[in-house]
Amino acid sequence: MILPIWARALSATLLVQTMSSFAAAALPLLGPVLTQRWSMAPEGIGYVSAVLAIGICWYLACGGPMLRHVGPVRSLQLGLAIVAIGLLLLAMPFQMAGLTGALMIGLGLGPNTPAGSQILMLTAPAPHRSLIFSIKQAGVPLGGAIAGILVADMVLGFGFFGAIATMAAAMLVSALLVQPFQKQLDADRSLDRRWPRMFVSLSSFAWSIRILGRHRHLPMLTAIGVSFSTVQSCVTAFTATYLVTQHGKTLAEAGLLMAALLATSTLARVAFGWLADRLDRGLLLLAVLAICTSATVVAMVTVGLAEPWLAYACMVAVGATSLGWNGVHMAELARIAPMDHIGEVTSAASLCGFIGAVGGPVVFAAAVSVTGSFEWAFVLFAAQLALFGAFTLWRELTLPRG
Repeated sequence: MILPIWARALSATLLVQTMSSFAAAALPLLGPVLTQRWSMAPEGIGYVSAVLAIGICWYLACGGPMLRHVGPVRSLQLGLAIVAIGLLLLAMPFQMAGLTGALMIGLGLGPNTPAGSQILMLTAPAPHRSLIFSIKQAGVPLGGAIAGILVADMVLGFGFFGAIATMAAAMLVSALLVQPFQKQLDADRSLDRRWPRMFVSLSSFAWSIRILGRHRHLPMLTAIGVSFSTVQSCVTAFTATYLVTQHGKTLAEAGLLMAALLATSTLARVAFGWLADRLDRGLLLLAVLAICTSATVVAMVTVGLAEPWLAYACMVAVGATSLGWNGVHMAELARIAPMDHIGEVTSAASLCGFIGAVGGPVVFAAAVSVTGSFEWAFVLFAAQLALFGAFTLWRELTLPRG
């Protein structure tokens, strides 16, 4: 049976999103090992995560011409290949090689948002768009959950370098698996031979910011995305290290707890996508989720994680809220963007979000160094999201729609 085009598009984007997210999630899970190999303090993994986010920002700012030139599916395939190279560099016992690898992993992750949004916006049925976007975005926590289950065992079974090499090989195999979709889904690409020059041009960055003025709701959507991104980046970057260093969990125990967090967020993204389609109020739903996220993060660091059932309950609550918002956000951005600029708008909004993702772990690490407490750092980031969510909720309930 031949699948409809939207199902083929969703299959290709979901596979790439899941596998690249698996690689990205391995980095913070390996944080205790990596920082030890590089003679860094445990909170130093935040700086590595920031370098990865810089790579994503670079692609989002300057990768538009490349996306138009090679097409969205080919962009996703090239991204997976770059992630594989970055993983191999990450395995080197030298800090600069590892940071370079993190940068390349970020560059490889960059095409997922604009290329995936372009493919799905052109193929997804309008009444189910938020749900389809959310299923694709569910690949992010799904890949992370798989990493949480497998990474520790891979390191024990294959050794550190063997585990990294296996992950790199999986990226390349995944790139080959989406090749059957490439011809049809890349049919509308335009040859833009300026893309190598534009990839290192500051004018590309300026265009990425200006395009957010194309609709009056884009700045607000972008801003709440930045606020969410700072919390999400800190939760994913520091929770495993927090569990190991502050609560005495083993790497395997922390991996399973992170797997619970990420698996829950996978289901939550799909559920919130379905709810957004029913409510037709994406920004209102995001505001409510912001307030709920703040409450669950504060609960995680205040109620205690000594009891296994309590630790898993906290991970489930934090995962559902702090990582469940992204599909609704992407669908809302694509919905209000001009049809011929969907890739640019989602790139620009995601760029701003990843700037928050760069700054978030850096500020978090600094806050831990100053206060000596992971708990106060988590509360700081939860508070800014709560304030922003409250403002957005007030704005959505008091101002007319349109």
